[in-house]
Amino acid sequence: MYAPVGGMQPPQVQGMPLMHGMQQPPLYGVQTLPNMMPGYEGIGGGFLPAPPIQPMPTADVQPAQDWSVPALTKEEAQEAFHDYVNNNCCYANGPAKDGVITNMEQFNTYRYRLETYTESRKTEWASKPYDGQPLTTNTQIVPNPWEVSVQVPAMFTEATQDVEVPNTASVKPCETCSASGKCHCTKCSGAKTIQCSMCRGSGKVAEEHVCEKCDGTGKMQCPDCSGQGTTVCATCKGKQKLLMYIKLTVEWKNNIDDYIVEQSSGLEKNKLDAVTGKKLIKDTKYMVYPLNGFPEPNLAQASERMVREHHSKFSQTSRIMQQQQSVELIPITKVTYRWQEKEYIYFVHGIESKVEAVDYPATCCCTIL
Repeated sequence: MYAPVGGMQPPQVQGMPLMHGMQQPPLYGVQTLPNMMPGYEGIGGGFLPAPPIQPMPTADVQPAQDWSVPALTKEEAQEAFHDYVNNNCCYANGPAKDGVITNMEQFNTYRYRLETYTESRKTEWASKPYDGQPLTTNTQIVPNPWEVSVQVPAMFTEATQDVEVPNTASVKPCETCSASGKCHCTKCSGAKTIQCSMCRGSGKVAEEHVCEKCDGTGKMQCPDCSGQGTTVCATCKGKQKLLMYIKLTVEWKNNIDDYIVEQSSGLEKNKLDAVTGKKLIKDTKYMVYPLNGFPEPNLAQASERMVREHHSKFSQTSRIMQQQQSVELIPITKVTYRWQEKEYIYFVHGIESKVEAVDYPATCCCTIL
């Protein structure tokens, strides 16, 4: 219990529940720690620790899948090559038109993707102009930050939401304007007038004529304050008082990691980022379990590692809302063709049949005007 010293009582601020050890910000913009409000001990110190860590899920059975994609035909490879060349202004179409395919090899690979959708929360002191709205009584309980109700967006959709924590509001005089609702005009420094822009303060214009804009005074009414010398306080918007409260910021984030099984075609792995593959597995749960019995052992091992890493990493500072894992089979065809007695290579990859040419033999320099 609170023990007053020498008969002193803790300060009472309108609308704020009195709690042992809790202090209100003595000045606008200063944050203090509400020590006895559970969950608000580190207010303003970044994202809050998550609720109790969720346990890892148990194993489930993966359904049988078709692990193959149809091989690319010569006609399809040639058509993809033609489209690629026609869309590149620096490429002549000779190799695509007259080149002869001599060999085609498949180097299909797998991409594993793990998505972990998380919710993180942090708190800080905030203020806004007080409009006279009634405040909750000081007997109301302040909810724990993780108990404050928010509108959750669609799963795997990133978003941020600010919420006023219930029962934390109090009213204070605005110290920026000394509770007057007005501040000295920064343009004229309260003088109500500024130097005339036409005569630059001399009162005269060409040939010693009296300046008509300022009637020879050299000064004109300040346009920012309309000659009042003061402007509406930007902090309290003229309300004279501020509503102080704890603001809860909720952040939803989709954390994505990919793993692509190595393949020996010679196509750089980063070229696969721009294409998609045949979807073999899509598993969406509250928390997923690593893949079991997948025919590619390296992918199965990557799934095991990544699922555990996500659980360990994101359970510490956020709440896991949902997870999703998927496997794509990305087709890669290495095409060797002959043109003008020399052999060249291009790759057709992804279900989009995207082409990557190696040392295309008929290029020119284009100048775009």
